[in-house]
Parts: sequence; C-alpha cells; structure tokens
Amino acid sequence: MDGEWIYVEDRTEGRTLEQLGPPMNSKFSMRIEADAMVLVWGHGGRRGDVRVPLDGSVTEVTSTATSEVARYRGEWKDGTFAYEIDFVRKPGEPPTGLIRREFRVVPDGLTVTFRGAVGLYRHAEDIPMPTPAEATIDGLAWLAGAWTGTRGSEGQISFEERWSPPLGGSMFATSRTVTRGKMSAFEYLRIVERDGGLIYIAQPNGAAATEFVLTEVSPARAVFENPRHDYPKRIVYEVSESRQGVRWLTATIGFTKGGTPRRFEFTQEAGGE
Repeated sequence: MDGEWIYVEDRTEGRTLEQLGPPMNSKFSMRIEADAMVLVWGHGGRRGDVRVPLDGSVTEVTSTATSEVARYRGEWKDGTFAYEIDFVRKPGEPPTGLIRREFRVVPDGLTVTFRGAVGLYRHAEDIPMPTPAEATIDGLAWLAGAWTGTRGSEGQISFEERWSPPLGGSMFATSRTVTRGKMSAFEYLRIVERDGGLIYIAQPNGAAATEFVLTEVSPARAVFENPRHDYPKRIVYEVSESRQGVRWLTATIGFTKGGTPRRFEFTQEAGGE
C-alpha cells in the first residue's frame, strides 16, 4: 500500500455511466511504518502527514484555522486497512460526522471502499498508456484560431484559447479564464509531433507539464488521453460550423470512462482563422 495511487476505474455495482467516479480523491498517497499507516496526502482537507496506529488507538489532529478536531482510528484485518475519522467542530461537543474508508490490495491494484462505492487505484507506472493514433500536426489545422466563451447567467466567467497554426511540427496556445473582471486561471498548451503521433502538453497556471497522447483524430475531432494522470484523464476537442458560417469549438475534459465531464463551448473570433 506504500506510495502514490491513481484512480483507474469505478467498480461499484449497479451504477449508471454518469454515476461512475472515484470514491475519494483521484490521487492519494500513503506510507507504511512498522505499526502504523501514514496518510500523506489526498485523504481530505488535512495538510501534513497523519500517523494512524494499527492498534486501534486514536490520533487527534486539530485545525489551527477552525479549532475543529479530527480523530483518526485505524485497523488492519484480513488483508484490509481501514480508518475512521470522527469530526468534532467545537471542544466538548459530540462528533458531527464519521468517515470510514477501506483499502485492500487486489491482483490488479488497490481497491478503496467508501459509503458503498468501490474504486480501483494503481501506481502510475502500472497503468498502461493507450495506443497512439498516427497523425501529423497538419491534421489539426482546424483548431487554429482565437476561441472565446462565457459562463454564468450574466457571463461572469469568460474563457479563451488562442491556438497558433501548425508550424515546425507543433501548435501553441495560451488559455485564460477571467472571473468577475479578474484573471482566475491561465494555461500554456502545446501539441507536438512525436514518434508518428501527436502529444498534447498542458501547463495550467505555469505548473509542471502533463502530457496526453492523441488516440483518435478526424477532420473535426481530436481525443487526447493520459490514464496515469489524476484529472483530467481525457481531453476532447470538436469543431462545428453553423449555416451562417459561425465556427464553434467544444472542449470536454473528464475521466476515461463515465462521470460528468466538464464542457467548455467557444466561438471563433471574427478573422481568427
């Protein structure tokens, strides 16, 4: 159970495709000690390691911001590690909620059970990457241009992606989101040719680059995937054109299978081809 774990698939019985999703964070980390399991990160809003003894004793963590106390209790039984968290919002008050999670090593990874939901997680190096589609950068020329969109009842959120035309085996874009008149996010984006296919490289807010492999391509659609990434695992671009000649771009991000993907709709600025 040591190390970093990435969500792979939902194994909860009886769920619809839209209901599929991770039972906890899509990425978390644990560290094994002789007599305890250390919750490193990804187990909730707590920051810093939480050491959970396996003898049933309680570990208390107090929030310096809210004075809320979280009481952790863990056990190892029949090949399963489980921990419970009781939350006490104010000193002297009874617990306000109980969380219980169970972790079990299985032949193809680690299952996590939470409130009846079961998810499979694996170490990133054990997750196979998809087969790349054969393509050149010229096949995505339809993506070039300045694309803009808005969200909210009064358009309080605006977003844009500005893609350069194919050149030198690459395309480059900058993305910006403005919320109520202030920039709330930005991103550097690249698509580059590599080994007969295309790689989509994203750097949200200037963070380290994450690569996605092109797995499907057509004259109006491109699908990029990276199952080793926590979220998103799948990015889809689709372009369409109205009878009046207005060009639309839809960007959808989500898990490889199921869930409710996030959808962004853009129109092309006049003269932005």
